[in-house]
Amino acid sequence: MTIPCCYLAPVSHYSVLLHAKEGVLLEVNDHYRKQTLRNRCMIDSPQGVLSLSIPVEKPAPHTLMRDIRISDHGNWRHLHWNALLSSYSQSPFFEYYADDFAPFYEKKWEFLADFNEDLLRLVCSLIDINTPVSRTISYAGEQPPFPQKETPYYQVFVRKHGFLPNLSIVDLLFNMGPESLLLL
Repeated sequence: MTIPCCYLAPVSHYSVLLHAKEGVLLEVNDHYRKQTLRNRCMIDSPQGVLSLSIPVEKPAPHTLMRDIRISDHGNWRHLHWNALLSSYSQSPFFEYYADDFAPFYEKKWEFLADFNEDLLRLVCSLIDINTPVSRTISYAGEQPPFPQKETPYYQVFVRKHGFLPNLSIVDLLFNMGPESLLLL
């Protein structure tokens, strides 16, 4: 089974990881496509769903995901960390996990796939998902269907905009902490 190499992937991706019967391949050999979750995640904010996008250097046509370079354009690390702070600082587990995520917004990564894979491995270790994950050797093609229905859980801004399903995994983690595993 393969899953795309995404930036702070949605809850549904981690549900697939948890329930996989064997190892999962992280797809890094497909062609990079703009406006996908490979460099974008969705979080809950005081104003509603907020899309955070990592700027990438303009790829040549048919560039493989593993070869996409992160651009330092626009001070994105600072902006993303501040968005996470303003959105989740009042959540029950943000302080507990903040030190684990902060280095991702301090250190520079050259390649988007490396950055995303390191984040995925961090999240898996924090939630206690033990499914083996490795990179694809060649383009694996079809990806699994992701669950459409998500069990509602506590969200900081639920009174403002109701439950928002399938946000980034950090929404579940910062709001539910160790119980995240039970909701996947």
